[in-house]
Amino acid sequence: MGRLDPYVLVELDRRLSLTDAELARRYPGERSGRQPVHTVYVPADRFTADVAPRWGAAALDTVERHPPAPFGEELRERVTAKLRREPIEDLRIDLEDGYGVRPDADEDAAVKAAARGVAAALADGVAPPMLGLRCKSLEAGTRPRAVRTLDLFLDGLGGPPPDGFVITLPKVSATSQVEAMALLCGRLEEAYGLPSGHLRFELQIETPPAVLGAEGAATVARFVHAAGDRLVGLHYGTYDYSAACGIAAAQQAMDHPAADHAKAVMQVATAGTGVRLSDGSTNVLPVGDTDAVQAAWALHARLVRRSLERGFYQGWDLHPAQLPTRYAATYAFFREGAPAALDRLRAYRSRRASGIADEPATARALEGYLRRGVECGALDESEVDG
Repeated sequence: MGRLDPYVLVELDRRLSLTDAELARRYPGERSGRQPVHTVYVPADRFTADVAPRWGAAALDTVERHPPAPFGEELRERVTAKLRREPIEDLRIDLEDGYGVRPDADEDAAVKAAARGVAAALADGVAPPMLGLRCKSLEAGTRPRAVRTLDLFLDGLGGPPPDGFVITLPKVSATSQVEAMALLCGRLEEAYGLPSGHLRFELQIETPPAVLGAEGAATVARFVHAAGDRLVGLHYGTYDYSAACGIAAAQQAMDHPAADHAKAVMQVATAGTGVRLSDGSTNVLPVGDTDAVQAAWALHARLVRRSLERGFYQGWDLHPAQLPTRYAATYAFFREGAPAALDRLRAYRSRRASGIADEPATARALEGYLRRGVECGALDESEVDG
């Protein structure tokens, strides 16, 4: 060492030890485990135990009835196999906007039937690998219904919810609502004898105050750190957010500049926290005659690809016929980029000279990209070994 007093390092460690611990707590890095490529929303009164195989069959039937398929021959076997094997990766039983406001007796019955359906799907081995429930918001008008729905659903399951179970909380506008949701999850765990931390939730970012608060701060960042370990994701709500921003109905879309701004704020707020992101949905569904189906497929495929290119690896699907384009666009994204990613990663690891000077952070991103490709079925393990 040169002339610097060696005890300076001791002083720096003392001054920064609390900062080190706080940064490690708030920014633990990427969450382990697989992230689904989509979340499928099914209104509670349309949910059945066999929803996943039923959606897969409907998707394949649409492909057969409205040629050409929304994928080339190089992807046909891979996509059709996915639709037969695992058509839905993540499912939400919807008791909010997709279900609507109904008499309490009707929603009670729907919740109980959904709980029985989940139990049957798990017993029969046809449940999606990840699933959950979207309740109503914790705003004053719907708070009692949200709490009652969650209580009845857990009661009707007849046992603990499966691993990967997530509650979706919509229309969040204030940090206190996030804190209240974390409190509610704790109380439900106590009531049903569940381990602490078993119930997790995600937030729908679909109100302007969730993005930019009255005091001028990015509220969504405060959400992330107020929820603790229970928060697993932020989902962008395309249409509620767009409407609240005064955007005309014809222009409300995932690729509107207002949507891009909100999602960019979400992306920065969650970076390094382990909270995952999901884009929203398109309400242009592949239904009707072949021309209409083909046009909707083209739009959906373009929007899925656009989201992937912007670092949103998950989105919403609302109709079985969106599944072919979800997987086709996702698989194409990973398969087209895999050769270059592998070459760059091998060059980095071997310190071989190449035309791109990658750094450690980019190498980790390349590894993550390939891992995601394998997890969703776009790539085989053998294709990325080495």
